[in-house]
Amino acid sequence: MDPSLSSVSILYGSKKETWRRTILLSFQTLGVVYGRLSTTPLYAFGSIHPHNVKSDQQIYELFSFAFWTLTIIPLLKYAFIVLKADDGGEGGTFALYSLLCRHAKVGLLPSDKSATEIMHHEERTASKMKADSRARRVIEKHKSSHYLLLFLALLGSCMIICDGVFTPAISVLSATSTLRRSLSKLVYQFNSSENTRHSVDKYLTKYLPVPAACAILVSLFMLQRYGTNKISFIFAPIVVIWLMFISGMGLYNIICYPKILSAISPTYMFRFVKKIDITSWKLLSSIVLCIAGSEAMFADLGHFSKRSIKVTFVFLIYPALVLCYAGQAAFVSHHLGTSDDVAHLSESLPSIGLQHVFTVLSLFASLVGSQATITASFSIINQCQALGCFPRVKVIHTSDKIHGQVYIPDSNWILMVLSLAILIGFHDISALGNATGLAIICGMLVTTCLMSLVIALQWEKTVFLSAFFLLFFGSIEAIYLSSCFLNFFKGAWCLLVLSSIFMIIMISWHYGTVKKYKFDVENKVAVNWLTDLSPGLGVSRVPGIGFIYTDIVAGIPAFFSHFITNLPAFHEVLIFVSFKSLPVPHVSQNGRYLIGRIGHKEYKIYRCIVRYGYRDNVRDTDDFEDQIISSIGEFIAREDGDHETFTSPEGRMILLGSQVTEGNVLIAVPAGSDHSETAVSVADIETQRSPLLDPSPAASAKKKKVRFMLPPSSPKMNPSLRKELQELVDARESGTAYFIGQSHLSVRKGSNYMKQFLVMAYVFLDKNCREHPVALNIPHAALLEVGMVYTI
Repeated sequence: MDPSLSSVSILYGSKKETWRRTILLSFQTLGVVYGRLSTTPLYAFGSIHPHNVKSDQQIYELFSFAFWTLTIIPLLKYAFIVLKADDGGEGGTFALYSLLCRHAKVGLLPSDKSATEIMHHEERTASKMKADSRARRVIEKHKSSHYLLLFLALLGSCMIICDGVFTPAISVLSATSTLRRSLSKLVYQFNSSENTRHSVDKYLTKYLPVPAACAILVSLFMLQRYGTNKISFIFAPIVVIWLMFISGMGLYNIICYPKILSAISPTYMFRFVKKIDITSWKLLSSIVLCIAGSEAMFADLGHFSKRSIKVTFVFLIYPALVLCYAGQAAFVSHHLGTSDDVAHLSESLPSIGLQHVFTVLSLFASLVGSQATITASFSIINQCQALGCFPRVKVIHTSDKIHGQVYIPDSNWILMVLSLAILIGFHDISALGNATGLAIICGMLVTTCLMSLVIALQWEKTVFLSAFFLLFFGSIEAIYLSSCFLNFFKGAWCLLVLSSIFMIIMISWHYGTVKKYKFDVENKVAVNWLTDLSPGLGVSRVPGIGFIYTDIVAGIPAFFSHFITNLPAFHEVLIFVSFKSLPVPHVSQNGRYLIGRIGHKEYKIYRCIVRYGYRDNVRDTDDFEDQIISSIGEFIAREDGDHETFTSPEGRMILLGSQVTEGNVLIAVPAGSDHSETAVSVADIETQRSPLLDPSPAASAKKKKVRFMLPPSSPKMNPSLRKELQELVDARESGTAYFIGQSHLSVRKGSNYMKQFLVMAYVFLDKNCREHPVALNIPHAALLEVGMVYTI
């Protein structure tokens, strides 16, 4: 990682990794990251129809392509270069995009604009800009380049999600097809009749592969709820056994046919290109499948560590795959034309008994092979959602130690349905392979483009080096892309349809989010409008605390002014809360909250900005209210000791931690504890509903887990400070209400059809989101949604 990013430590920290932890994580990566890459021999050469191969020499040439592609793309590009571009230990398409947003002004997301306003309050800037350069000036100047970068980030995300649909289907179908051949041979052993074998083959082909694959897929997706950590420990031993088996099988065939080792020479690739035609060029689309799963090395980085991923690939995955493909190519070249199934991996085993063992292993390995892409899909959806480019879905963090390990139930079932539909619709390995290969190579091209910019803008290398990276790896991937497009009408078209659906969802959600944010900014009310309201104007202050959730970080949101206009009353203490996603993976607890004051002290109106990264879990926070109140108490105390610092119109915001602990300002104790009479609240006090919501004193919400008390009187705390803190705690005892704006988007008359379509799509997605805009376990009895019409 670039040394200049050390200043980001206030946002997220990194722990020094020991070799013991590296070995443990390396073992886990086998079951998650490399499950896909290690099972590609199941269908890579198997998707090549023997009738399309002209001679045994062409098999040698294809192996040469496979060897050098494995060496250049996964080993050189990902293991030794791309992994260094991690975003604080996180990887994936949006990790590269967030790096560009921090090191060049290319962000188009609403969170990026407000992030600049927020970050300048820190003494240590987390996104310290690099020295100006010509490349940065060119990119920042042209707005079209900003849209292009966002489009590339969304396209790369779509490819990973689509891969999570295709890979489970092709992996499981390959394994069940192997099972069909194994059962057919088993029947033939006991009955040598050709008619019997033909009948059994026909029956198994019709009723076994697809139904069995569907059952296995359903079981796989149902396992996802147990989390990456548990699944990796279950799957990792399977991958170890699988790698030992296929590498041993490959070594056996290499010993039998050692001539294959000469095909490592790149001269075989030049021979292939020299006599190329359309039929031969299409064969390269199957070679792409040899590197399927390489993108997971970077996309799943947040689940593990760079060193564990690199060590596992260099010392285990890469040698095993090279041995396997070399042995398989050697066998196929010497048995070409003997059978239509000669290209399948199981056929290269020396005995029927080992083929049956291979069948059982391939079934388990196919489950593991699908796991990496499903996990990567969850990771990328979580990043897209945090940065405002995906509809709200429930994200479950399955590990307290590793932030990147997530499970998304809604996405899991949608991926399952789509994967089943693809499997049933195609039920052909070649067609699925064409679609999968196109998704893989498109995702890799996106990573290459974004990585070349990271080299120039973040690493501050020369433009020549950045262009060399783009041309070298991009040209290789462009060759495979052209080969995949030749099979467009043989299954690859499905990727275009599926990715278009995901792109429409992402673009429309981003468009609606940006337009809604701009509407809030343009229609906000000045702070003076609220602070000038007085009882003489018919506006009253009621006991309690009002939390107002808004996207803007300055001014009064339009929906709250709309509420006061119709119901002229607001709480004794008001806290405007804004959640802001920053283009970083994590924000530490000590740097999460920014607290400021609106107006004079007597108004008791505060602003709180909650900052979080695209990997942070902020939606399932049970003690959010306690953290806010504790931080405001600390803010009041620090303000009292430094009057000159807080003189701006809305008050200067300061960075505070969010831990509710015993201190010198407000002492947090568990509800029900027996403390001295200095406590200002009684044990097990319940939150009373505000008069704004329900005047009935009997109405109540959930009990407080924490109550606050003031410390004993001391010379350090002056009377005015103690009085304000007492008023804050008394207001909390009186009750809490939560205000959220409920937006209703409508299109302005005369808008073009594209704008109408995007707004309609956003409205549809917004109404069908299964997650609330602020999912903080807010009690329904204390929640008030204020409707507003947004005309855009």
